[in-house]
Amino acid sequence: MLDGAVRERIQPLIDAAGRAIARTGATANTVTVTALLLGVAAAGLIALQWYLAGMIVLLASRLCDGLDGAVARVNGKTDFGGFLDIVLDFAVYGIVPLGFVIADPAANAIAGAALIFSFYVNGASFLAFAIMAEKHGMTTDQRGEKSLFFTTGLAEATETIAVFVFACLFPGWFPVLAWVFAAICLYTALSRIVMTKRGLSLTGKDDA
Repeated sequence: MLDGAVRERIQPLIDAAGRAIARTGATANTVTVTALLLGVAAAGLIALQWYLAGMIVLLASRLCDGLDGAVARVNGKTDFGGFLDIVLDFAVYGIVPLGFVIADPAANAIAGAALIFSFYVNGASFLAFAIMAEKHGMTTDQRGEKSLFFTTGLAEATETIAVFVFACLFPGWFPVLAWVFAAICLYTALSRIVMTKRGLSLTGKDDA
């Protein structure tokens, strides 16, 4: 929901940084993998209950996630780069809740499992819609230039990062944050299902 507003404000800085990184010879895929490694490190720090350090490293990871696209726009986008970006993004978003579960299994295990489940469902709806959009030639630039059709919703990257940051600042609130955000993710998935149903009905491609 907030990704568009955030992108408008930071995109010029991201693009400038991306051009600087591209001049060093680094590739977009290198930045994408760096984002993953930082995300795994953040989850490890969280698991050790070093929450503030984990938060800082996580924010660095998500910064790299924004920079890889800017580098790709300089060096040239590739299908594999788009594929790698989305797969490793999902890996980071899954491993951070796992870090909280490991940090305090008694308090966080059930809520963390529910959150990861909601990410799984929301991610599946996102990717399935992207497949349908590609099949029917649908395009959008409302989330910038992407390799996949990005649908909007209540639960997007900005909201996910915000939840992780709040959980790092107030780790005792992780179960509540996880349950609330899991509900938001599932609502986003349901709304995407409804949107897909309506969209395919309008194209005459709905066989249901």
